[in-house]
Order: sequence, then structure tokens, then C-alpha cells
Amino acid sequence: MNKRSLGRPTVRQMDFLRATQRYIAYGGARGGGKSWAVRCKAILLALEYSGCRILVLRRTLGELRENHIRPLCLCLEGIASFSESKRAFSFANGSQILCGYCAKEKDLQRYQGQEYDFIFIDEATQMEEYVFSALKGCLRGTNGYPKRIYLTCNPGGVGHSWVKRLFIDRKYEPGEDPDEYCFIKAKLSDNKILQEKDPSYLKALQSLPPDLKRAWLDGCWDLFKGQYFEEFSRELHVCSPFEIPPSYTRYMAFDYGLDMLACLWIADDGHGHYYVYRELHRSGLIVSTAAQLMREYSAGEQIKEIFMPPDMRSRQKDSGLSMAELFYREGIRGVCADNRRVPGWLALKELLAPVPDLSGTPSPRLRIFESCHTLISHLPALRRDDKTASDASVHPHEITHICDALRYFALSVREGAGQSKEALDPLMLARINAVKRASGGRRAIRF
Repeated sequence: MNKRSLGRPTVRQMDFLRATQRYIAYGGARGGGKSWAVRCKAILLALEYSGCRILVLRRTLGELRENHIRPLCLCLEGIASFSESKRAFSFANGSQILCGYCAKEKDLQRYQGQEYDFIFIDEATQMEEYVFSALKGCLRGTNGYPKRIYLTCNPGGVGHSWVKRLFIDRKYEPGEDPDEYCFIKAKLSDNKILQEKDPSYLKALQSLPPDLKRAWLDGCWDLFKGQYFEEFSRELHVCSPFEIPPSYTRYMAFDYGLDMLACLWIADDGHGHYYVYRELHRSGLIVSTAAQLMREYSAGEQIKEIFMPPDMRSRQKDSGLSMAELFYREGIRGVCADNRRVPGWLALKELLAPVPDLSGTPSPRLRIFESCHTLISHLPALRRDDKTASDASVHPHEITHICDALRYFALSVREGAGQSKEALDPLMLARINAVKRASGGRRAIRF
């Protein structure tokens, strides 16, 4: 009988090997021994559950070969046969470890419709959430074996936001069971073998800039390489809710599409400081429902201005009205925001930068109520655009909506957009009024 030593796991790697939740994430910092843990667990599962199907996934084929196929070929020589064309290791008991990659959305097509008992997503933060969602649908079978997805991750990357939401912040949406999710944090300090074999690796991490050091060495999920708003700090920018004084001026800013309504309520204290005191972030809403919720959330409040993206003035083919006109008909009268991207993000950076307050203490001009969970999660997750460093990336798309709404506000207030402008020109108003008269419509309201 062929025997192989897989090595001795660290304490944190042993926690990973023993975990039994449906979704298990491992990592957080560099040097925690993630790839070894993936290969070791995949082999143990293949040997224990006869005939099981295991998928090991990386983002690119090159990473897959370097991190898994080559080490597995060495480790499983004489124990499992390898098919280069199928990229699969076959065991005598009928189990298979299939190695795959997913660099683009179309790569998912080779896995959809397949059944797997265990799936490993190595470096999950390098993939968008749709990959995880699609693979969850492949986790099935009638053999009675446990079904699990194992993920490894570091802060940063296009998937930072969804991994952080599920495994770090533990903010769950309807249908997601918190008991099914487990995160095991591992750092270089847990990996004594790597420290002994390559002591220079620790020195390299210790010499990094402070923000990168906190992400890669300490596993801090609020900072990562490529982060757009590096200045964001929960300690500085998040505050406890308080009752907004009547003297404060209130604004709203929103981004709308059927995929997501993202709306923010912001209060101005009159001394150059702003507070995001409420948020609404919901998908699948038609205009009438979206407007109704916005009115309900604003009940009893006097809103000075409502900023909306200017493309909402484009006419819809089905109704002949613009999206702005449809909202106006439902009681939401907004003004077109200044939606220039780079100036908008820079205006927001200015609001986040600490400046001396009335007492001389450095304080940011923008703070967010801790009840605004979505904005607090999505704003620091924005990444720099790969081609234009001054711009924020539009990927992953699901985290951009509420950040765009805040950008509209930041630049529009700075540039005075909407202060002397009507949201709708006379021709638009005449067309709306004609529609309202024909339908017995109602009067628009300002809060």
C-alpha cells in the first residue's frame, strides 16, 4: 500500500479540517497556509467518502496549475491517477478531485448543471459573488454525504465585499442561515513552519505601508490593496445615531434601477459637517413602490433637495415619460445631480478627510450613523479602477449603488447643483400634467 505524509497541520489548519458547517472560510492574512489546507482537506474527503465528487477552483488556469495541480500530482503519485485533459484526479474508491478555474462569467458554464459533494473556492476574494451563488446550486446529490463549500480568502480583491459580509460582518439576507457559515482566521504567526523556512517573508510584511500591513499581516478587513477610500475608518466616520435637530438642513440622494434602489438621507449642521442618518437599499422595486418607500421613510421631514442621476431624464420607450417624470408623478421631485465620477469621488474624499472642528480637534466633515449598515460595508469596499487610478471601479456592481448616491450628494452640494434649477423643464411638466389629468393623478409632494 502506498503511503504519503500530508504534513502536520497548525492549530488553525486543524480547525479548518474539523469544521462541519456548510460554508467554511479560512484565512484573513497572508501566510496562513491556505493552499495546503485546501489540498489536504480535499484528499482526506476523497479517501473518506467513496465515489464523491470534489471541485477545487482558482481564478486562472495558471494559478490552478501552480498552486494545486502540480503539488497534488506529487502528493498523489501511486494513490490517484491524473487526467490532463479532464484535469481530474481519480481514486481507486471512485472519488474524484476535479480542478477548475473561473476567470470570466462564461467559465461558469462548464460547472452549471454538474453535481459536487464538496467545492473548494481558493482565494475567493478574487471572484465576484455570482460565482459563489452559482456554485451553491451545484452542491447537491443523493448519496447522503455532507455537502460543503470551503473558501480561502484575504482582504482585498473584487470579492472582498461579499466575503466580508457573510463571514466577517455576518450580515445575512433572507434565506441565508447564519448557522451555516463559519470563518476561521489564520495569520502568519500561526504558521511556524513557514516562518522557520522563510523568515524573510515576515520581514517583508512588516516593512509594508501601515494600511497594507494591517490587511496582509494582521488580516484587517477594513483596509486592503487597491482600496479607493483608504482614509475610511469606522472609529472616525461611524457614529451613534442621535436625534437630528430642527436647525439642520436635510437632503436626500438616490440611485435607481430595477436591480437596486439606493437612497440616503443626509443632514447638514450648518457648519460644514454632514451626517448620513438613514439609508434604503432594496432591489426589485418598480417606480411606484420605490417612491412610496421613499415617502414613508421621509414622513414628517422637510427635505431641502433630492438629488438623482441626470440619466433619469431620458424618456422611456414604453411610457414616453422619463424616469424622473415617473418619480415626480409618484410624489418624488428631484433635481439632477452632478454625476461626474472622478470629481465626485474626490469631493467625497474631501468630506472624509479630518479637519479641525470648532474646538480645534481633527474631525471628518462626513459621518455615518452606525444604523446605515449597507453604506458602512460598501463604501470601504470600493476598489480603484484598474485603468484610471483616480476613479473607482464599477465592479463588483452590487456595491456601487449606494456609493454612487453619496457621490451625487458630495459633488452636487459642493458645486451648488440644484440650488437654482428645476428638476423638470416646462415641456416635461406639461406632459406630466396631461397624463395626470387623464388618469385623475395626484399632486406631487415635497417632504
